[in-house]
This record gives sequence, structure tokens and C-alpha cells, in this order.
Amino acid sequence: MSTPESTTIVLASRNAKKLGELRELLAPGSLNVVSVGDFPDVPEVVEDGTTFAENAAKKATQTARYLQQWALGEDSGLMVDALDGAPGIYSARYSGPDATDERNNQKLIEALSGVPPHKRGAGYVCSIAVADPQGEVQLTVEQRCRGRISEEPRGTNGFGYDPYFLIPEYHRTFGELSPVVKRQLSHRGRALRQLVPALTKLFS
Repeated sequence: MSTPESTTIVLASRNAKKLGELRELLAPGSLNVVSVGDFPDVPEVVEDGTTFAENAAKKATQTARYLQQWALGEDSGLMVDALDGAPGIYSARYSGPDATDERNNQKLIEALSGVPPHKRGAGYVCSIAVADPQGEVQLTVEQRCRGRISEEPRGTNGFGYDPYFLIPEYHRTFGELSPVVKRQLSHRGRALRQLVPALTKLFS
């Protein structure tokens, strides 16, 4: 397997906040992450997998093949116990095709109306796949972070469901925690910490 000319990976996502978080987490490994948004002609990947892992792999392979570059596909979301794992893989579009963070959160809180705090357990899941320029998946990781859904939004950090995702041990939501602390605890932070040494080995 040929090694890339430089350790640049294309993130198969146009989410600016996600790109920023990934860049910070991957920086220690001297890996340069660029967004697929820098390549306007790359077609959107249809996320029709049945799991986070399937969607992550699909994003990575299709982007890698189209650009003939290394690509990182990431799929993550929230699984709420009382909602049988919803919104799950539909987390980003939970409130419909024109979903926003605000509408998604509103739908989530309405769905949990009347559910007591001790039954509002939830987990964030993050799956990552890395594909080589031929579109073959070379690495996969998946990590989780447990918490529960608060009744009121707290904090303005993060994105998505973060203002409602409470870490009981810290008595804070992801929206209240500093980015540094969130990186230590989050599903994405854990997945990338597992990924970085494997990527470094792959590229060496």
C-alpha cells in the first residue's frame, strides 16, 4: 500500500464546527485535516446506512475514490434510552429535511416530556472510518459517552444536542463544559484518541 505524499486527510463533512473539533484533536499527530467543502464538485454522500459505522465507511470510501486522496468519514449521534435509541443515525435530521439544532432539540425535549430524570439516560456515539485513495477502508474506530438529557438547555458551547447532554459526574452539560474538558470526555474525543496512534502507524 502506498503512503500519501503528505499526511493530509479530507474530512468527508461540510460541518465547520465538526471540522474545527477534528482539527484540534488530530493536531498532536501532525495530521492536516481539510474539509470536503474545499472541493465543491464532490457529490453529497447519501447516508442510507443502518448504523453509524456503515455511514462513516460510506462517507470515507466515496470521498476517497472521488478525490483519490485519503479520506476520513465520521458519523455520530445521540441515542436516548427512553426513545429506544432514537434519534440515533437520524440525529442531524431528526426534525426533518430542514432540520436545525434548535428544531432537533425541541423535538427531543417534546418526545421526553414527562419522562423523569432517572429515566433520561442517553449516549453519544461516534464512528470513524479512514479510507485510502483507492477507497479501501484501512481503519475503523467507535467510541461512546454516557450521560442523560436535561430538561432545560444549559450553556452555549458545542453544537447539536450539547446544551441538553448532561454529564452527571460533572453536573454540567456539554454546552457548559470548556472545549478542553469536552474533548477529554466526548465520544468524538475518545474515538480520535484511539485513532491517532493507528493513523500515525499507518502513515509511517
